[in-house]
Amino acid sequence: MKYVGLQSQISRNNFKSILLLTAFPLLLLGLVWFFFFILNYHTTTEETGLGYSVINESFVQTAPFVVIVVGIWFVVAWYSHSSIISSVTGSKPLERKKNKRVYNLTENLCISRGLTMPKVYIIEDDSLNAYASGINDKTFAITLSRGMIDKLDDNELEAVIAHELTHIINRDVRLLIVSIIFVGIFSFITEIAIRSVMTTRGTRNKDGKGIIVVILLVAVIGLALSTVFRFALSRKREYLADAGAAELTKNPLALASALRKVSADPWIEAVESEDVAQLFIEHPTKKKKSFLASIFGNIFATHPPIEKRIQILEQF
Repeated sequence: MKYVGLQSQISRNNFKSILLLTAFPLLLLGLVWFFFFILNYHTTTEETGLGYSVINESFVQTAPFVVIVVGIWFVVAWYSHSSIISSVTGSKPLERKKNKRVYNLTENLCISRGLTMPKVYIIEDDSLNAYASGINDKTFAITLSRGMIDKLDDNELEAVIAHELTHIINRDVRLLIVSIIFVGIFSFITEIAIRSVMTTRGTRNKDGKGIIVVILLVAVIGLALSTVFRFALSRKREYLADAGAAELTKNPLALASALRKVSADPWIEAVESEDVAQLFIEHPTKKKKSFLASIFGNIFATHPPIEKRIQILEQF
């Protein structure tokens, strides 16, 4: 695969970040309007007709509150994402004195590109995996599993670190963080709606049931569309990070060798969130393929096939 220049990829990801920041709120507001449309349609009679003025008035009154709540949610998640991801993955700061090898490899790569040294974390798991996270120089971090550090030689480990550094350079991590936050909002709304439906199953209030079902319908549509947005984030980011690592280390075969070892055991027990899983160098969970995934294959995958990545690196 022809490598795309770092500046080109940075520009693309910055544009995608802006697009996501615009698209998700617009999607949410569109669903709010759709909710009032469905609700009004549910109560429409031949005499009253479908009152768009009522729909628009309800939307205008509600939209500011939705924007404020989502805005607060986004700001809190934006500034606390590092601690949230660390708690999900079980990562902790890697001690420098006991892990000089890792720090030396990382610092040498950063010096070669004039990069600010990211924080380094570890997941105490014998499996092999790694990910990068953060939104700016103060929060950028590289996290390695214990297995990655213990089972890779210096060239392989350097290549993996270079891969994660390329994600940081390309601003892939910031783009994914934005995606994770917004998809999380729709996931939460959908979960609340489902629980509301379950708790009102026995009620005799048909109107109450109808409103809850409408909320559930809108929430599910929102979750589905936001998930499509997430999958729309090109899986080429992994190919580009592989190519970036090859450029940084001048040793594509080292990364190919590392990925071959990773493919044998990438499973991180602490990771259950599908959203966080997309940050890793290879999908870290053993979850069974969903119904859609089994039908459409890799269309709904967060990572390209690792075998194909290895093949490309070996031909680099």
